[in-house]
Amino acid sequence: MLDAIHKRLPDLPLVYLGDSANAPYGVRTPDDIYDLTTTATQRLFDEGCDLVILACNTASAAALRRMQEHWVPKGKRVLGVFVPLIEALTERQWGDNSPPHEVRIKHVALFATPATVASRAFQRELAFRAIGVDVEGQACGGVVDAIEEGDMILADALVRSHVDALKRKMPLPDAAVLGCTHYPLMADTFQDALGADVQVFSQANLVAESLADYLTRRPEMIGDGQGVSFLTTGDPKRVSGRATQFLRREITFQSA
Repeated sequence: MLDAIHKRLPDLPLVYLGDSANAPYGVRTPDDIYDLTTTATQRLFDEGCDLVILACNTASAAALRRMQEHWVPKGKRVLGVFVPLIEALTERQWGDNSPPHEVRIKHVALFATPATVASRAFQRELAFRAIGVDVEGQACGGVVDAIEEGDMILADALVRSHVDALKRKMPLPDAAVLGCTHYPLMADTFQDALGADVQVFSQANLVAESLADYLTRRPEMIGDGQGVSFLTTGDPKRVSGRATQFLRREITFQSA
């Protein structure tokens, strides 16, 4: 997702924090997710960031609303990654707050972490914007771990298994949502397993476009930093190697 944001907004100063020491979030309790998310967000505030995007569907589902209502300091903003995806799914313009309406897509397969599926946050946000849409969630256990370990053969097999399980519950989805920021790395596998007739929605470019629109309206949130920096709570050498492998350019992480 950061790569998509950087390509869309190449002059935007960015700080990326990967909480690698505590990943994956998707199998944790809501309170654990909240505590980890607020800690990571505070670290970014300490770096001088005024706007933080939770580039994690699990954190967006389980922690964002509570953070916005009770924790985010004055003058700071924390945004999630669900809304841009749902706006695209429901064919709305960015920031359209009109009442919910019927949309073309009626049957949606949601592939996400166990915590995201259990939260039903996607269905809640969708209900604000659309009516008559059936959503079937599939908790994709193991996929994030396999990707983090660089075992793409295992990740491929797990994705196909989860798609098969989803199809037993919803044989003919119109669309599929990749509700985890790791899953775009497996987008081709999801598409192949689902079939060419299923429209697969991924998040990176949608979030990047939504952020560009947001910053056009709120330029004071851009900040005065320089360039892009990378922080991790894990082993910087190991995380740098994985990031370089996935993005196909050298990425160097520092300890958070």
